[in-house]
Amino acid sequence: MATEAPDQNQTPPEAAIQSITISDFQAEVPSSSSLNPTNEMSLEEKYQIVRSVGEECILEDELRNLLDKKPEPICYDGFEPSGRMHIAQGVMKAINVNKLTSAGCRVKIWIADWFAQLNNKMGGDLKKIETVGLYLIEIWKAVGMDLEGGKVEFLWSSKEINSRAHEYWPLVMDIARRNKLPRIIRCSQIMGRSEQDELTAAQILYPCMQCADIFFLKADICQLGMDQRKVNVLAREYCDDIKRKNKPIILSHHMLPGLQQGQDKMSKSDPSSSIYMEDDEAEVNLKIKKAYCPPKIVGGNPCLEYVKYLVLPWFKEFVVQRNADDGGCKTYKNFEELIADYESGELHPGDLKPALSKALNKILEPVREHFKKDNHAKDLLKRVKAYRITR
Repeated sequence: MATEAPDQNQTPPEAAIQSITISDFQAEVPSSSSLNPTNEMSLEEKYQIVRSVGEECILEDELRNLLDKKPEPICYDGFEPSGRMHIAQGVMKAINVNKLTSAGCRVKIWIADWFAQLNNKMGGDLKKIETVGLYLIEIWKAVGMDLEGGKVEFLWSSKEINSRAHEYWPLVMDIARRNKLPRIIRCSQIMGRSEQDELTAAQILYPCMQCADIFFLKADICQLGMDQRKVNVLAREYCDDIKRKNKPIILSHHMLPGLQQGQDKMSKSDPSSSIYMEDDEAEVNLKIKKAYCPPKIVGGNPCLEYVKYLVLPWFKEFVVQRNADDGGCKTYKNFEELIADYESGELHPGDLKPALSKALNKILEPVREHFKKDNHAKDLLKRVKAYRITR
């Protein structure tokens, strides 16, 4: 694969990795406890905030007990730097991380650069993978992930593993030794693969390493998407094998679908399925206009899911502008009310879509401005856009 000629004005990714700074351009992302400091929260309040992050929790009693016994539980999240960031990864992660830190949790975000290389993302080019990782961090800072106070850490897997290799690799080896190959292959979903795919030896190693990450980072809570559930369950099974009582709690968040019919999740390689975090206003409007949104049908409707998981958590309301003859302006404070109107036909896709586009554009505007005005961010985006995404 051809390599890019070095640009003397660009910041080398490996240099930037050493120091990820927090700038002052953060937008304000609403959190569930913005008016209620952590030390004034009851156990039930903290539990409800943390639990609201997950579509599924394994196990709820364990989560409640953890929050009762440990003032600052460690939450593990992570991502493969593999291309441009779509709105589910950008906005949902910011909302979820801010909820967790507002309830007293510490969040360790694992920048899985070695994992992206094992999974052949960016053609396995680690320099490109590092550039993508830095670009993704710029987006989270711009959209308003709360990074003040040191409650959120970005950790590069390559750097952390190399610095504590004597701890990491024996753990990986023990997990690999205790599991049969079919059990590991069943975890291939975590890489965006299926059990029928022809996996490389590196991709067989990947689930063992991701399972080891949970213990390596001393995570109390695994806060990842539903698509990562299988390897998190593997970690709990490993605890049974080694007779460890304190198992990591699995808090799996919802996966937003793609914009077209039948797309279970957004795809970085399919622009029609995703709204990217730095898409301009016209692009967002066009993508939402073309999105699957059948009248009166709620199931499998991505536009309604975006209202539920992005707009309502962000603004605490969803405003639909209509002419007086069509029912006039209406503000929805909860999803149930919106669903009732949509199923009855009182709310039509022709009114829903413009309102959704307007709300999403308002969320994304600080990100666009940052990538226009900040030269470092602008350079990162230019380079990432030029990369070819590999599966």
